[in-house]
Amino acid sequence: MKIKMRDGSIQEAGFEEELGRDAFRHTTAHILAQAVKRLYPDTRCAIGPAIPEGFDNGIQDRIPLSKFYYDFDFTFRFSEENFPEVEAEMRKIVKENLQIRQFTVDRESAIQEMEERGETFKAEILRELPEDEEISFCRQGEYVELCAGPHVAYTSAVRAFKLLSVAGAYWRGDERNPMLTRIYGTSFPSQELLEEHLNRLEEAKKRDHRKLGRELGLFALFKEGPGFPFFLPKGLILKNLLIDYWRQLHAREGYQEISTPVILNRQLWETSGHWEHYRDNMYTTAIDGADFCVKPMSCPGGMLVYQMEPRSYRDLPLRFSELGLIHRNEKSGTLHGLMRVRCCTQDDAHIFMMPEQIQDEIKGVARLIDEVYSRFGFRYHVELSTRPENSIGSDEDWELATDGLRRALEELNLPYAVNPGDGAFYGPKIDFHLEDSIGRTWQCGTIQLDFQLPQRFGAEYIGEDGKHHRPIMIHRVVFGSVERFMGILIEHFEGKFPLWLSPVQVKVLPISDRYIGYAREIESRMKKEGLRCETDIKGEKIGWKIRTAQMERIPYMLIVGEKEAEAGSVSVRRRGEGDLGRMPLGRLLEMLREEGT
Repeated sequence: MKIKMRDGSIQEAGFEEELGRDAFRHTTAHILAQAVKRLYPDTRCAIGPAIPEGFDNGIQDRIPLSKFYYDFDFTFRFSEENFPEVEAEMRKIVKENLQIRQFTVDRESAIQEMEERGETFKAEILRELPEDEEISFCRQGEYVELCAGPHVAYTSAVRAFKLLSVAGAYWRGDERNPMLTRIYGTSFPSQELLEEHLNRLEEAKKRDHRKLGRELGLFALFKEGPGFPFFLPKGLILKNLLIDYWRQLHAREGYQEISTPVILNRQLWETSGHWEHYRDNMYTTAIDGADFCVKPMSCPGGMLVYQMEPRSYRDLPLRFSELGLIHRNEKSGTLHGLMRVRCCTQDDAHIFMMPEQIQDEIKGVARLIDEVYSRFGFRYHVELSTRPENSIGSDEDWELATDGLRRALEELNLPYAVNPGDGAFYGPKIDFHLEDSIGRTWQCGTIQLDFQLPQRFGAEYIGEDGKHHRPIMIHRVVFGSVERFMGILIEHFEGKFPLWLSPVQVKVLPISDRYIGYAREIESRMKKEGLRCETDIKGEKIGWKIRTAQMERIPYMLIVGEKEAEAGSVSVRRRGEGDLGRMPLGRLLEMLREEGT
């Protein structure tokens, strides 16, 4: 595929390459804008980028995005009902095989051109550029777009596309600005690839954790608390099962669990650097005339715990784990079910160690993360994120920290990609991106190596030489956010959780009211065995009860009637397999134990 760059040069890039995908979809956005201007000449155009893979409204890795958008200011209410005529016009433009020509003009000429065309949003962008800036435009037929590229060379390359949805979007993301109409679309080099992608989107909709969370009674979201999820009884069972599993693993691995306050004074956050680097995402309050902050992460509290008493080299490594309740002031437009919230439980841990312990500790955390993801059936890939522009600390410390992470990955023989400039402000990190059952990726686990916080807090330990030394700190999470991990699991399993993770593992379905007593006996026996069991006592026919249990994704249904009551047995139906026949209760319990409770 020929890609036209800003300087007019031509590069070859396949669709599987980021440059190729971006140029392809950026060109499709221009074709969309040209079609809109042909059909509705009074419409004003704003911006139309390709969306990087894995991001939309700040929701990382939510669905396989592979799309673009364009923001317009229509003179009428545009809706998805207008898609057919817009797509038809786009197909005409593709068929016309228009060449995309890049050219430059001076800033004043560019502003004049956009004002004459009535493109006031484009003119606003241009006015903010330096006076001597040379402005890049592209032309395809009669359509002229303010754009630096890159693009494909001809519109005929865009063989398959689909407009997906319409949303409102404030100009430049500022709610004080006009509300524009954002049209999302996607495009591919072939109809086959497009159909494959659309099928994945449909599958993602079916698995939407917000829909399933409501249907399965797991959690609720209310307008009275946007971004603050309510957990219902079954959802809290699921959350606590994850937490219990997490606690068992961390106790085995030598972590000591702590709990630090939700609100701490501003001075602490100034010392840690969060006040300077994370202030806009923090909630604040005043207590006795002093400023306090609601914690967006737990690390400064962990530092205070470390410094409570003198530490020796014999104490290290010291592993503190914490299920910290954190709050972050996320913008309302980025909130999304459990995936992006304002309040969540972060499965945090902070490891204090000596320099010679770095490799072993990083490898230990990586193995723990691998064990957890394998338990849920996730594959994953790893990225090493390096120093961002907005960072603290010396070049030497950053180099040592980055090399430490790199060496640990290499010793584990763990393949990784480098993600330049995406580290935390205090240190580089290893990010784990897990892959779910329909191929979507989610960034969850992270290992961050930090030389800075121990320095800022003056943390020390007494070395074997009797002198004071500075410890090195690892920040790490496995789930990331327990709530977000729940959302991922809901979609990964489509609500059909494995037996050990199901809020209700067994449901007893009496054929009629006469057998409720026997059903209760079965339920009692199940609960004594540690199983989560319910009895459906509604006065409905057995077919209705079975369908209801199927909709609730119950792993096992036990149907009881006259024959079962007389024989002390149950008729078993297993999710996904159907009728397993009648069997003694003892045999069923053995089967459940083998499957894993």
